[in-house]
Amino acid sequence: MVSRFLTYMTRRAGSSFLDLHMEDGADLPRELMRESAPDAGKASLYVHIPFCKALCPYCSFNRYLFEEETARRYFQHLRRELELYLQEGYTFSSIYFGGGTPTVLVDELLDFIGYLRANLDVRDISLETNPGDVTAENVRLLKDAGVKRLSIGVQSFDKQVLKKMGRASPHGDELVKQISLARGVFDTLNVDLIYNLPFQSLEGFQEDVAIFKGLDIEQVTFYPLMASPQTATALQRRFNRVDTSREKRFYDIVLREMRSAGYSASTAWCFSRGPRIIDEYIVDYDDYVGIGSGSVSLLNGVFYVNSFAPQRYGEYLGNGSFPVIGWRRLSDAEAMRYYLLTKLFGTRLDKAAFKARFGDDIHHRLWKEALFLRLAGAVGERDGALRPTERGMYYVSGMMREFFTALNALREYCRRNRL
Repeated sequence: MVSRFLTYMTRRAGSSFLDLHMEDGADLPRELMRESAPDAGKASLYVHIPFCKALCPYCSFNRYLFEEETARRYFQHLRRELELYLQEGYTFSSIYFGGGTPTVLVDELLDFIGYLRANLDVRDISLETNPGDVTAENVRLLKDAGVKRLSIGVQSFDKQVLKKMGRASPHGDELVKQISLARGVFDTLNVDLIYNLPFQSLEGFQEDVAIFKGLDIEQVTFYPLMASPQTATALQRRFNRVDTSREKRFYDIVLREMRSAGYSASTAWCFSRGPRIIDEYIVDYDDYVGIGSGSVSLLNGVFYVNSFAPQRYGEYLGNGSFPVIGWRRLSDAEAMRYYLLTKLFGTRLDKAAFKARFGDDIHHRLWKEALFLRLAGAVGERDGALRPTERGMYYVSGMMREFFTALNALREYCRRNRL
């Protein structure tokens, strides 16, 4: 009952982000971005590379089949978009590359990283990749470029599970060997695993976890299957709805196995040995800028959405305009609830930081939400912070799943309408 209520409330909150002011032109977004610019260095930068050599049917992120000429032109557009932010006085030290497949063109990626370093005081670079791109040469090049965290999208070690996911990927011993090429090279090596697939058994997932534990690496991120609104093919429709009735049993395996192996929760999904860079920049930074086709930004309570169609994205930038197609100024209540969600997802909401940002105590501004979470046994209070309890970890995981599911609907709408 508690889980259903929390996920319903989060779905409503996520849906409010979709009520956007749609703009054909960039004059107003430029004015808003100048007005909403955070203090120097207080925003992270997300860079989206939307190209893949094969499209996984369960993935709802903005991605397109790789075409080399289009992809090379896209990297030039990324530079132009970053230049617009630099001209407005933005600066970034923490960079996260996601996709798609950021390593789809390693030479262009390395050139862009060099451009970032030439124009910014870069402290951290986190980068996603696919197992097929993990080679000894690529690992060396990425390390030399200053990548500190490499995240490998494994999803599963099981050949049959990968096949049913429609995912062309190494598996089993070959996959373990490729991951080992990057072990000990980066400050943080992460692998992504997915759970609650419709054809996935608890025993099979337990085996995936056991294989991960045998890798002896620093970090793992477990993603619950999230509803994909895509319906073009029968394989895509398999992931259109998510059965959450077994989800907690999968998550219980995560908590039990990670803690017994000495990993602690960096987020409700990510488990690390020691302090590590994590993949959720929304946890560490209240403000973030997303560049690239289909990226989103949140700046001082204003939510922005970039064009999802690479051609249209490039046309905006060719005209010297921000590629923003929609924006929304969050109400105070929306901004505070989003803050509550992301900080609890990151396992710690500092009450003093909340008061500094919103001008009042959380127990006053969000008293209903805080009271309900406490009475439900979802959060406790320690050292001036709200923290998820053992029971609350699953509730927070479900809340974040529902929030991202709501954003998936936005992605599909924008792709379908070529926005």
